[in-house]
Amino acid sequence: MFLPLHDRNPIEHIRFAYVNYSLIALTCLIFLIQDMLPDRTNNELTIFFGMIPLVVRDIIPQPLPWVPDLVPLITYAFLHGDWMHLLSNMLFLFIFGDNIEDALGHFRYFVFYLACAVLAAGAHMLFNLDSNGPLIGASGAVAGVLGAYVVLYPHARVFVLARIVIPIPLPVPAFWFLGFWIGTQVFFAFFSGGGVVAWWAHIGGVLAGALLAIVLKRREIPLFGGR
Repeated sequence: MFLPLHDRNPIEHIRFAYVNYSLIALTCLIFLIQDMLPDRTNNELTIFFGMIPLVVRDIIPQPLPWVPDLVPLITYAFLHGDWMHLLSNMLFLFIFGDNIEDALGHFRYFVFYLACAVLAAGAHMLFNLDSNGPLIGASGAVAGVLGAYVVLYPHARVFVLARIVIPIPLPVPAFWFLGFWIGTQVFFAFFSGGGVVAWWAHIGGVLAGALLAIVLKRREIPLFGGR
C-alpha cells in the first residue's frame, strides 16, 4: 500500500491555490451536511443529485422535476458515501491540485475540474448505459488532476508512505506513483467484475485531465517537465 504524504513541487505562478482549497472546503462542507442528515434524507439526496445513467439519458424521469437532467453530471462530484471516500479524494486533491491550478491559472483550473467531473461521468455512463444506480464522489475529477500532473510534472518528487514491514516515507518520481495508481484502475476496470467502485470514471477522468492540461496550461509550462 502506498499513501501519498506530500510532493516537492512548489507553486510558481500564483500566490495561493484558492480555487483548489475552496473546492476541498466546499466538498467537505457538503459531506458534513450529508453526515448530519437522517439516512433516508441522505439517500434521497444521493438519488436526486447523484449521476444516474438512465436519468441523464432521459430513459427514466429525473426524481426532482425542477432539476435539469444534466445537472447531476456536476453535482455528483460533491457528494460522498462515507468518510474514507471523502478523505482519500481530498488528500489527493490537496497534494496535487495546487500545482495544476498553478499551471492552468485560477479560472481555467475551475473549468478544468468541472470538465473532468463531467467527462469522468460520461466514461462511467458509457460502460453502464442501463444503470439506475447513482454515481457519487470526486474521484473522477480528482483522477483528472492526477492525469494532468503526470503530463506536466512526471519527475516531481512525491513522498509516499510505503507499508512494507513498517510504514516508511519514501520519495519517488510522480510518474512512478501515479503510473502505478493509474495502472491499478485499468486492471480493476477489466478484471474486477464490477463492484461499487466506478473504475471507468477514474480512467475517463485521467484521460480527460491529461488532454485538457495540454490544452489549458500556461504557455511557459513545458510538457513532461521539460525533459
